[in-house]
Amino acid sequence: MTMVHYRIVPHDGGWAYKLGDVFSEPFPSRERAFKAAQAVAREQRTPGETAQIEYQDENGEWHVETAYGDDRPEADVKG
Repeated sequence: MTMVHYRIVPHDGGWAYKLGDVFSEPFPSRERAFKAAQAVAREQRTPGETAQIEYQDENGEWHVETAYGDDRPEADVKG
């Protein structure tokens, strides 16, 4: 199973949660960023509907895949 780690970091004059190289909006306190990240992590684990998705990769190529609604990653919040 895939594991997703959200991290709490200083960002844009406040605090944000971050996944990979992507930041959330800034929050005025670390605690508020942490609570927001916990909510996002819970949603990440919530099953959904199976659907076809299309996305473009970093080379500009398009891909079509099936996203299974019950194939959700584990998610947590660090630091």
